[in-house]
Amino acid sequence: MGWIGWTVTVLLLLAAAAFAVWRYAHATGAVGLLDLADRTVGGTAGTLEVASGIRYGPLPAQRLDIVAPNKPGPHPVLVFIHGGGWHSGRPEDYHFIGRTFARAGYVVVLPGYRLVPDGVYPHMLEDGAAAVAWTAQNVARYGGDPSQVVLMGHSAGAHTVVMLGLERQWLGRLGLPEGFMKGVFGLSGPYDFHPFTSDSARNAFGHVKDPKLTQPITFARGDAPPMLLLTGDADTTVKPRNSKVLAKALTERGGRAELVILPGVDHAGTVLKLAQPFSRDASVSAPVLDFLARLRQPSAPIQAPAE
Repeated sequence: MGWIGWTVTVLLLLAAAAFAVWRYAHATGAVGLLDLADRTVGGTAGTLEVASGIRYGPLPAQRLDIVAPNKPGPHPVLVFIHGGGWHSGRPEDYHFIGRTFARAGYVVVLPGYRLVPDGVYPHMLEDGAAAVAWTAQNVARYGGDPSQVVLMGHSAGAHTVVMLGLERQWLGRLGLPEGFMKGVFGLSGPYDFHPFTSDSARNAFGHVKDPKLTQPITFARGDAPPMLLLTGDADTTVKPRNSKVLAKALTERGGRAELVILPGVDHAGTVLKLAQPFSRDASVSAPVLDFLARLRQPSAPIQAPAE
C-alpha cells in the first residue's frame, strides 16, 4: 500500500473513531467526548484558545474560556452559555462551539456558572450577567469588539441568555446600557415551562414563590434584542412549543424574532450539529451565521415566525 493509501486509511480510521465517540457522547451526554471528536476530525486550524479559566467573579464556578480567530481583530463577540439542566456542564467541554464560530470570525466567550444545588434561581442569571459584564469590560484585550456582542445558549443556557435579553434588571444592575447586546440565539431552550414537570426544573426553580418570574415568556417585549429561536421537531426534552410561543409573543409585541424548527432533530442535535464532522450538515450553523450577518446590517429584515 502506497503512502496515499495509508493516508486515506488513517483518515477513515480517524473518522470512524470520531463517529464512535460521537455516538457515545450522544448516548451518555458526555459532551467532552464530542469536543474530542471535533478536535480529532476538524483540528484547530484558524483558531486560538487564547484564555482558560479566567475569573469573572470570586466564586469557583465563575470562570470562562475564550476561543478566537487566529488573525488580528477586532472581531465581533459571541458569548455561549452551555446547557445541562442547570446541574451539569463545563465550558471546556464546549470549545468546539468556540472553534466553529472562531473560524467564522468571532471571538467566543465560554462562561461557566453555578450549578444546582448552588446554582438555583436566580444564581444562573446573576452569573450569566456577570460574565457578559466582564466581556464588555475585557474582551478587547483578546481581540474582541465590545460594541458587537451577541449571546447564544443551548437548553438551560438558552434560558439564561433569553432571560438576560428580556428582563432588563440583570444587565442593568451591572451598568450595561439598553442595546448593549446586538442579538440573542436560543437553541432548544425552555421559555414557558411552568408548571415544572422535570426534576431539573423543580430543583432549579421550585423554591420560587412566583414561578412566573422564572419564565422568559413573562418578559416578552417589543424592544428586546433581535432573537433567533432554533429547535428541532423531535425534541422531547424541551418541547418546540417553548420556542413557538415566545417567538409569537415577541412578534405580536413588535419585536424582531425568527423561529427555525428543524425536522427530525432532537434536543441534543441543535448543538451536536455545530461539531465536526456533523457540522457539515449546516442546518444549524447556516441559519445562525445568516442571522449573525443580518444583525450587522440593521436594515435587513428579520422574518416573523410561521403560524
